[in-house]
Amino acid sequence: MCSDLSLSPLSHTWIFDFDGTLVEHNGYKNGEDKWLPGALEFLRSIPENDYIIILTARFEDWAFLKTKEFLKKYQIRYNQILFNIPQGERILFNDNKPSGLKCAYAINRDRNEGLENFSFVIDKNK
Repeated sequence: MCSDLSLSPLSHTWIFDFDGTLVEHNGYKNGEDKWLPGALEFLRSIPENDYIIILTARFEDWAFLKTKEFLKKYQIRYNQILFNIPQGERILFNDNKPSGLKCAYAINRDRNEGLENFSFVIDKNK
């Protein structure tokens, strides 16, 4: 498991699954969402100029307000949240820069593991 991701000083795009990655899987169905270990701190550590997308299979019509209110309560900054996302695999295609900079990473965590002990560093030499 990778515990430190070394990133360039360029702006980044972060894409997060919501249930099982940031909050307890299906916790909202049993009352209220609960942050997984390290997730809240990780989100707050993302640089201001970075772009944050949250994906969820939650149905927009009934979980929309509850989910957005939860994020607002904790003052979580994000640029987009997409509801009704299929539950199957998520596939990302991207190119690498001619300089050799790798322009996409995929981090798979066990469900409800959270983001504790996972971090990133900005490497100004990249």
